[in-house]
Amino acid sequence: MNVTQASEEVSAVLDAVSKAVIADREVLETVLVGFLARGHVLLEDVPGTGKTLTARSVTTALGLDFSRIQFTPDLLPADVMGTHVFNEKTREFEFQEGPIFGNVVLADEINRAPPKTQAALLEAMEEGQVTVGGETHDLPEPFFVIATQNPVEQEGTFPLPEAQLDRFVVKSSLGYPDDAGEVELLRRRAGRTEQSPSVESVLDIEGVRALRAVPEDVRVNDDVLEYVSAVARATREDPRVEVGVSPRGTQRLFEVARARAAGRGREFVTPEDVKRMADAALAHRLVLTPDASVQNVSKRDVVGDVLDGVPVPTVN
Repeated sequence: MNVTQASEEVSAVLDAVSKAVIADREVLETVLVGFLARGHVLLEDVPGTGKTLTARSVTTALGLDFSRIQFTPDLLPADVMGTHVFNEKTREFEFQEGPIFGNVVLADEINRAPPKTQAALLEAMEEGQVTVGGETHDLPEPFFVIATQNPVEQEGTFPLPEAQLDRFVVKSSLGYPDDAGEVELLRRRAGRTEQSPSVESVLDIEGVRALRAVPEDVRVNDDVLEYVSAVARATREDPRVEVGVSPRGTQRLFEVARARAAGRGREFVTPEDVKRMADAALAHRLVLTPDASVQNVSKRDVVGDVLDGVPVPTVN
């Protein structure tokens, strides 16, 4: 699959998802870019904005298997990964896969599970495998996690540590629909009999694998590489930031910028790709100083100021 074909497939997937999900197309593109970059996505939003519907719709459009895990305070790692069950016929223990064994896994309200369960999921995200009872089991390929959390309700939650947030390639939110979008939601509700809007499959698993390979061939000039590095380093030098973007975060910004370029049908990355993806890829990786937190400084504002302060290269 070449870049032009990849762009057409990405557009078709976004069109299919948009038929079911009322959300800004750029937000849906961010979710898909996270998938193309072989990373995982964290959606932070209030209940009822369509996070679950988005995950299901993206899965259907990509032609993949979907699995949902509802995170609760009593959820154990075995409930996610799976466990060994005794087979009375063979008189042996057999491994029974948990819900983590899916192509697209929705980790709903991930911050409601205890740290031990969170860590088990994030280890699977990083390694692409799980180890249960001393045995290692590979997860399906492709494997993509969409995790959600509620930014308002904090009672009974276990906030993700910064080191675990760093595992997500991008963090975004769907937000509330605009006036036209909310009216469209009511129109759909008034005129349909099915509980959820339907989404058609655009790709199959082989097409998805071919699509995810395309960003690897996207060219990134040295000037753009230096720009990505300069943006990341500037976050570490900002006086409002206690811990800036890690080298892993620098690489993730590079990867999502490359994936966005591929999705837009270009064989090269521009500084605009970097700027567009910087907030989603970097803001959640920052740890602000106590003074900045007291002054209600936003991580997004810090990233915006960094982008304003770093010279943008001219790429022909």
